[in-house]
Amino acid sequence: MARAARQDGGPARAAQAPGEVRVPAARGVVAGTDGRLTAYAYTTEGVLRWTEERSGGAKWHGPEFFPVPGLNHLTVAQGANGYAHLVGRRVRTRDDGTEILDILHAVQYQTGRALGAFRSAGTPHPKNPERRLGDPGAASDAGGTVHLLTRNYPGGGLMLRREDKTGKWEPWKDIKGSKVHNPPAVVPTSTGAVEILASSDGPAFHWVSEKPFTAFARRPDIPLSVRAGSLTGLETSPGQVTWYWTDRERGGIVAHRLGGWLIPIGGAPEEGPVAALRTELDGVDSTVLAHRDASGQVLTAACASEEEGAGVWWAPTGLNGTGAPALAVDGAGRVVVGLFGPDGRPRLGASGAGARAGAGARPGGVRPPATTGRGRPPVGDRPLRVSPTGAQPPEAGDFLADSGMSTSLRIAFHTCPACGSAGTTRLGSCAS
Repeated sequence: MARAARQDGGPARAAQAPGEVRVPAARGVVAGTDGRLTAYAYTTEGVLRWTEERSGGAKWHGPEFFPVPGLNHLTVAQGANGYAHLVGRRVRTRDDGTEILDILHAVQYQTGRALGAFRSAGTPHPKNPERRLGDPGAASDAGGTVHLLTRNYPGGGLMLRREDKTGKWEPWKDIKGSKVHNPPAVVPTSTGAVEILASSDGPAFHWVSEKPFTAFARRPDIPLSVRAGSLTGLETSPGQVTWYWTDRERGGIVAHRLGGWLIPIGGAPEEGPVAALRTELDGVDSTVLAHRDASGQVLTAACASEEEGAGVWWAPTGLNGTGAPALAVDGAGRVVVGLFGPDGRPRLGASGAGARAGAGARPGGVRPPATTGRGRPPVGDRPLRVSPTGAQPPEAGDFLADSGMSTSLRIAFHTCPACGSAGTTRLGSCAS
């Protein structure tokens, strides 16, 4: 069991996690403004945190344990200012045996420093706190305003709560929808807009707030086949969101920009959302994707941003574990993929020196393209070599990759890396 928290309210060093270690629904690994990475996990008793000791280094400090009794779900969102927002759902038991639920929020302002206190954002049903709440979603927009979302029951519409201009919480609002899947995907853009997409067994529901603090307008429903829990979004150019999900019927990953075609990009995810990261690779504005397959192995792919239709090739990384993987860019400019092993400890692999992300990181480790134009590399794919980040034993506090990790993350823009033919590629072989 973890040691008790210090009397000053700080974290305790966790000798053993109290209960089963679970993976956050999104962004289990984030990069701070100083380039150092932080990994988060949770149990029903609180939050676990591992912190990179120096930017781009192999040694990690942790896990530190922050008590949050009753925590049964956690997601992590990061804003343009680099702050990490931890949003959880808490379940507590009354003296009469009934359960009450609420949404919690805490902020990590600086890497490795004290985690802010978890404060209750309440429930959309204050008169009936025993009513179920969906898995919360969260986002921090371009101005730092925090948005919280949760499904209500039994109707299954979305409830929204966000900060006002003074930083205080606005009341919960019902933005409608019906029987939406957990959790909704919410993406803030660099233009100040916030987009929400929530799937269901029927259509997907779409809302947009065009400017900070404006109301969310319901857009036309979209007939999509989305596996529950697989939806994620990424701003792939200014104001343009690309949505990724697992097709409910076929099992492969789909990319889509609203108003455009559905783009099948292969893969065979087991569960959870696809991890997506926009960064600059060898001078090219690129999108990196990662998912975990049925065997537990993480596969990665990369393409020029918004060029998924020109070819995506999935390559195994050698990392194995549970839950959805996470992507980040570390202080050394490497693309990092991480997930948690069956033992509840984080595992991490990073791109080698041959094809690192470009310079000029924006807060949170996301690196913008050097120009606003669409750079195109020479025809063919270039390897982004993935390698372990540390070799010390687990007790040394390293964020270890599985041994034997020697495969490549490749950028397949136009040409099949297996046979040289043009067209979309899947799982390392030509789709044709």
